[in-house]
Amino acid sequence: MTKADLTNKISGQTGLEKAEVKTIIETFTEVIKDSMSKNNDIFLRGFGTFLVMKKAEKAARDIRRKKSVIIPEHYKPKFKPVKSFVEEVKAKIK
Repeated sequence: MTKADLTNKISGQTGLEKAEVKTIIETFTEVIKDSMSKNNDIFLRGFGTFLVMKKAEKAARDIRRKKSVIIPEHYKPKFKPVKSFVEEVKAKIK
C-alpha cells in the first residue's frame, strides 16, 4: 500500500478531504522521525511502539575486498507491534 492508497482509504472512511489527510499523514511521519532522531520512543496504545535501538560496535567482513571492517556503534529505528495487532494479522493472513 502506498501513501496515496492510504490517503484515499482514510479519506473515504472519514469523509475528510484528501489534501487534509495527506497533510496529516506527512505530519505524523515527520513527528515520528523527528522524535526518534532525538532518541525518544513513541508509544501508541493498541497499535505498537516505535523504538530507537542502540547497536553495539561489531566486526564484520567486506567480502569484495576480503578485509575485516569495524561497524561503529549506531542507532536503528524499530517498530514493535502489540500482541493483539500481531495476532490479528496472523489470523487474517491464514
